[in-house]
Amino acid sequence: MYRALYRQYRPETFHEVLGQDHIVRILKNQIASGSTSHAYLFCGTRGTGKTTTARLLAKGLNCLSDGERPCGECANCKAIKEGSFLDVIEIDAASNNGVDDVRELRESVKYPPSTGRMKVYIIDEVHMLSTEAFNALLKTLEEPPEYVTFILATTEAHKLPATVMSRCMRLDFKRVPEAVLISGMADICGRIGIDVSEDALRIIAANADGSVRDGLSILDQCISGRDRRVEAEDVLEFLGASGDGDFIELTDMVRKKRTEEAILFLNGILSDGKDVRQFMRDWINHYRNLLMVKFMRNPETVVNMSAENIERIRRQASVLDLEDINRGILELSSMADEARWSTQPRILLELAIVRLCMAAGEIRELTEVEFTEPVIPAPAGQNAPVQERVPAAPTAAEPAAPAKAAADTPAAAPARPKTAPESAGAFDCEDIWNKVFEDGEGEKGSIYIIRNSGQLTSIDENTFNVTANNEFTRDLVEKNRKLIEHLVGKHTGGHKTMKVSLAGNGKKEVPAEEIAAAASDILGIKVDVK
Repeated sequence: MYRALYRQYRPETFHEVLGQDHIVRILKNQIASGSTSHAYLFCGTRGTGKTTTARLLAKGLNCLSDGERPCGECANCKAIKEGSFLDVIEIDAASNNGVDDVRELRESVKYPPSTGRMKVYIIDEVHMLSTEAFNALLKTLEEPPEYVTFILATTEAHKLPATVMSRCMRLDFKRVPEAVLISGMADICGRIGIDVSEDALRIIAANADGSVRDGLSILDQCISGRDRRVEAEDVLEFLGASGDGDFIELTDMVRKKRTEEAILFLNGILSDGKDVRQFMRDWINHYRNLLMVKFMRNPETVVNMSAENIERIRRQASVLDLEDINRGILELSSMADEARWSTQPRILLELAIVRLCMAAGEIRELTEVEFTEPVIPAPAGQNAPVQERVPAAPTAAEPAAPAKAAADTPAAAPARPKTAPESAGAFDCEDIWNKVFEDGEGEKGSIYIIRNSGQLTSIDENTFNVTANNEFTRDLVEKNRKLIEHLVGKHTGGHKTMKVSLAGNGKKEVPAEEIAAAASDILGIKVDVK
């Protein structure tokens, strides 16, 4: 009968355990010195080796070898491997979680080991025990007989009562690094004579998410569907995932706001049988890679792909704004979270594409509008225009040019709309101030303090002045400078620099409620006034 790879190649000695060197070192030293604990708590995500390590510890406590234990070769080690050793008892707490099951366990603890040196109880998924069962286990767990060792294993340690955790030596199992997973899987492939490309192993390790069991299960599936050679394309096919080229192309369509093409491109990918939820996760990872490549000189250390693909991502990252990358990660993460419970995840992904296309380049376009000077349209019938700055409107001290000058022009330039600098004197400061905070309070609640204790007193061509009633408000205005400048520019038609001044002596008392609101915003917690 065929056995799955993760069962067939389960470690039989400590040196075969992958990625848990910190735990192996502790247990080996304790076994060698005879100072093992009476109770252990093994915590960690699925597939990281908790149950395997528990069995190895049980072997080490009962191994007959005079050298390093466990040896994996003596009669006791082989009996534990086969599950026939009477003094190692494995209990599944998910199906034996009642108080009666624990009472039965307490009774069996009273009997000494029949063949080995130690009697070992391995309780898997221990967080599934009921409250009454935990209470019944406490005294036995605290003071078991000298010949008994308890090993509790769980993926959700936070569900255990503190009284249980305090009675155990806790060992936390880490997610296994991808490099270690790749090395381990390559070794197994070599043993069974299967040729798997390095790129294929990279994809498997990335999707295993630090779980050895998940990685070997994916590898098992890929090997079963191929004869002797497994390539990256084969792994992507089995996972229902897409290659890096698809994500580069789709992201480029989003950047260029080509919504229709992006949706049709997605339709083609999903028509090939790709999994929608897997596609979302992989696209999020692509945006993450863009972020890493944008800020790292040597991204190979954190981006798990070939040098050629990294270079392709680097080229795409160079034409993307940080805001676009950030928006892509947040939008897709939100949709992926909703898709977990949705019966129509494809619609959510299509909606995400539409939103990303509509928002692409928003910051870049806003900057271009703010800082581009107006250009006079070319007179009719002439060649391409030479850009020319529009002269400012005449002031009282500088009379308008004579009407004849306009008549001498071959074709009068069409009337242009009044720009922000020309109408600066016509701004209603109070109205703009109110509009600024109607927008601003949605972004940052405590900004209303500035509205109550500060005024917009003047606006000119390039600057505007905010007068604060006290030093506290002045500091708060400075803290929110970028936001205020952005909002004032939005309502005046162009970027302006803020100047801040104090009204009078600036020593007015600040209401305690306003200070509490500001503190709440800064600290991220609710601050009440008493």
